[in-house]
Amino acid sequence: MKKMMIGLCLALSVIVWGQKKPSKTTNLTPYSYQTFNCDNKGYFDATKYEKEEIDGVNKLLYKFNGVHFDTRPIFKLSSLEEVRKNKEAHLQDLEKQYQEKKAELYNLKVIDLPMWKKMHEDAIYTFENEYELNKEEILAFSDPSTLKNSKFYETCREPIDAISTPDREKMFATWKAYTELKSKNNSDPQGVMNRFNAKLNDPQSEDYALIDLIGLSFHNCANSSFRQRRDDEGTAYKDFDKIFTKLKKNCDMP
Repeated sequence: MKKMMIGLCLALSVIVWGQKKPSKTTNLTPYSYQTFNCDNKGYFDATKYEKEEIDGVNKLLYKFNGVHFDTRPIFKLSSLEEVRKNKEAHLQDLEKQYQEKKAELYNLKVIDLPMWKKMHEDAIYTFENEYELNKEEILAFSDPSTLKNSKFYETCREPIDAISTPDREKMFATWKAYTELKSKNNSDPQGVMNRFNAKLNDPQSEDYALIDLIGLSFHNCANSSFRQRRDDEGTAYKDFDKIFTKLKKNCDMP
């Protein structure tokens, strides 16, 4: 009887010990994403982040960190004539892109930390200004005077005044000054000026001037006024990678 009681007590103690032993669980969730030349696979802590938040930051870094709209730059007379002829179609296409991308960008859910929230705000700011710049350029190629009401007038007063003025000599003088400045950073400055003089003496010199002044001078001025300069971009990418444990990168060699 004594031996039976001892055995029963041992059996019960084993059961109780087994019940008290915590079960081994994990909150690590697999996540895969692509960078510029790498396939990345890792795990994130589901108690700290939601997948939707990580997806949002991923899109800010790799989808909404650059040029947002698919537009064709105007460098040739044939392209200028095409955008004038099909101005309304270009405006409609731009508006379609804007509405589609706006819905996605504005509704992104990002990780609730200041750096990611600011990145989201910056992306929206850049997106809105890029849209406005593209729209203004499409209109200005057909009617340069529309730039008098440009959102970027205070920042880009000189090129806008030259583009929108009825004084063609003033426009040509600004065009020449811009080309001379640009030629100094070219390996063949004289070649740049020779091509300029050929355009200046062409019957369609005004159109050539508009191509350079709208598509280059004004565009670069306005674009630089809102394009975010992130000195910490490298840090942001690294911080995103740090979200994941056991991260493995499979990269194509450049």
